[in-house]
Amino acid sequence: MRLIRILVALACLAAGIIVGALNPQPVTIDFGFTHGSATLGVTILLSLLAGVLAGGLAVMAGVVLPLRQRLRKAAIARGASSTGDGT
Repeated sequence: MRLIRILVALACLAAGIIVGALNPQPVTIDFGFTHGSATLGVTILLSLLAGVLAGGLAVMAGVVLPLRQRLRKAAIARGASSTGDGT
């Protein structure tokens, strides 16, 4: 399993290097209040990273946090039922 993770990480790194090398054109990004400049490859990779982070946060907010709350309530209920029997 560790080998597969390393291979996937190396494949993503290689893909990032290829995207950066194939898109060396400079671009300017206007944020409304400021602007920045970078190469097109870096801009694409940063956009993908921002999308991955936003998707991860959405999954965490929509799935993980409610599941943790449900598990915590179940653990509290089990604790209360085991101590509340009067023995």
